[in-house]
Amino acid sequence: MLSLLRRSCPKLRLKPGYIFGYPGPVTTRRQYAFSTATGLYGFDHLKTPKGFRRFVDDAIERSGELVAYISGMPSSAEIIRAMDEISNTVCSVIDSAELCRQTHPDREFVEEAIKASIRVNEYLHYLNTNHTLYNAVIKAEQEGNLLTDEAHRVAHYLRLDFERSGIHLSAEKVDRVNRLSIEISQLCRQFNQNIVNDPGTVDIFPASLIPRNLHHLLKPIYRSASVVSKDSWRPGGTMNEKGFRITTDPHTLSCVLQGAPNDEFQVRKMAYIKGYSVPHANLGVLDQLVASRHELAQIMGYRSYAEFTVKPNMASSPEVVMSFLLEMSKMVKPSADEEFKKIRDFKREKCGQQYGDLEPWDEAYYTAMMKSSAYDLDSSVVASYFPLPQCIKGLKVLVESLFGATFHSIPLAPGESWHPDVLKMSLHHPEEGDLGYLYLDLYSRKGKYPGCAHFAIKGGRMVSETEYQLPVVALVCNFSASHNSSTARLNHWELETLFHEFGHALHSLLSRTDYQHFSGTRVALDLAEAPSNLFEYYSWDYRVLKTFAKHYSTGESIPEKLVESMQGARKMFAATELQRQIFYAVIDQTFFGEQPTPPTSSIVADLKRQYTSWKHVDGTHWEARFNHLLNYGAGYYSYLYAKCFAATIWQKLCQEDPLSLTTGTALRTKFLQHGGAKEPSHLLSGLVGDGILRNFNGGMVPDISCLCNEMKLEKL
Repeated sequence: MLSLLRRSCPKLRLKPGYIFGYPGPVTTRRQYAFSTATGLYGFDHLKTPKGFRRFVDDAIERSGELVAYISGMPSSAEIIRAMDEISNTVCSVIDSAELCRQTHPDREFVEEAIKASIRVNEYLHYLNTNHTLYNAVIKAEQEGNLLTDEAHRVAHYLRLDFERSGIHLSAEKVDRVNRLSIEISQLCRQFNQNIVNDPGTVDIFPASLIPRNLHHLLKPIYRSASVVSKDSWRPGGTMNEKGFRITTDPHTLSCVLQGAPNDEFQVRKMAYIKGYSVPHANLGVLDQLVASRHELAQIMGYRSYAEFTVKPNMASSPEVVMSFLLEMSKMVKPSADEEFKKIRDFKREKCGQQYGDLEPWDEAYYTAMMKSSAYDLDSSVVASYFPLPQCIKGLKVLVESLFGATFHSIPLAPGESWHPDVLKMSLHHPEEGDLGYLYLDLYSRKGKYPGCAHFAIKGGRMVSETEYQLPVVALVCNFSASHNSSTARLNHWELETLFHEFGHALHSLLSRTDYQHFSGTRVALDLAEAPSNLFEYYSWDYRVLKTFAKHYSTGESIPEKLVESMQGARKMFAATELQRQIFYAVIDQTFFGEQPTPPTSSIVADLKRQYTSWKHVDGTHWEARFNHLLNYGAGYYSYLYAKCFAATIWQKLCQEDPLSLTTGTALRTKFLQHGGAKEPSHLLSGLVGDGILRNFNGGMVPDISCLCNEMKLEKL
């Protein structure tokens, strides 16, 4: 049950009359899909902020009815169905509250969502330590011959989830685990809220220090300045001097670091230091989070939170993870060091030997310049081929070509949306009907979740022999409208991010598991990022890009030579980027390793020197807004696992004909539709053969050959 908090947990509504022996009425999918007036995300409760209170009350009441039903020890199949509905009922509130908290512009909605999440999490801890439910699950698992393979797998993992929640502990220890779990949830919420509340700002005067192509991202500011008379050196009064305020949120900071030229005031340095020093309050939050997770893991009988997290996954132990990361680090180091020297030499050539030391705030600026010089690339020219409406068309091209399905825009019911920018689409198959629903919330706005993410609202599940509960998900990004335009034109890295998150969305939308417990992205942690990494490849392939990438004014398709230049530029510093990801994963494993490490800031500098070619800047704390430490605590290595899996799947299955229905059918039927209902190693091997991963020291690690071939790295 605790695993539901680590992954999105969708909501099921059973068909009236089809009750599996359950007590009480339930709501139909048809009401959800076709209601003319409703609340947020189609939930009637959420027509007003205070509706979250009734949403929680009803979820607790319904779960209580199901707990009472299970206590009568019905058949094993009915136990698992009822357990799955309890999970659904609770998670309908958790997921809705999380999406609302991260995206809703109305503060009252956000506050009520936070309260709802806290209440349901507290109730979930009661469920996680309910011995009646635990004993029923054990009964169902022991009678596995009476269940389908998937139902037996659900029973097995439900039992493990109970045990990972401390059901076997003394009452005193269970109480401490519950209090720690609540504390951890609160710390995670505080960490994210601090990022929103304190993005950091830097004021730059005069305005001439900022190039015009960055003006639309920044806020104009003014200060009083003395004016000297033409005819004398006496002051002639005051005037307002214009400057710019840089808000150092991740998107704006990235643009400034790449686009602000050298100057005596060192704008890039100022922005870098501020952006990677805030929010300072999160240093204390992170130290508390590390300490709380370490204590929780030790109470549960594990040496570390890393061991607690990794054990149920393919890697199986932190030792396997660190061995994999060290292998990757040694493999990439020679190429990363060579790339560093090239950047340093380029800076010296441009600035002279006296300015030749390469600083972290130089990386984005000089690598962009080197890519532009080597491949005659202009980021504004590239972006002109990716107006956001065309990029959405690209998503439609993918599902039509690969899966024979189409996205249809459908109107939002009154009360269903949380902002005028939100779009809703149905994924429709000509033979199978609607496959699921996708909300798109793609433009940035104040107070919104600052990155890009996929949120599950409701997961797929068999409701009866004839009806399937359709998944509903939201894809949230933070794209900015282009200068002098109401439409965003994406940089290519933004397109890549869009395709990455769309990979997650497809995993949810195409899932056809019997139980929501395994729906969509609810898979082993070190498999979850494989589909998203795979779909990044589609954002780089000319055969894909030419189908939708059109110039915003002329309608011209993106030139093949431009795409070739983009691909060449992508490879120029690939080792540096891979090394950075390895460093992040090592930091994550170290923070949550056997020896708790507060203050966390004290070890970052040493590990950066050990695992990268770059220096650490004193006073900066990039980890203060590295929110992957929350949901992916001790699991960031999974991105590197996914990179290896995706490289192998791309080269062995997709590369030859990436848009063919044959390719898509294999992806869907052998991988995506199964969610977490099958062993991840079996899914991967069934898709591309046994060579995609190997056994190592009691766990499983990816084969790195295809990634090495792609990056032209020497495999050790």
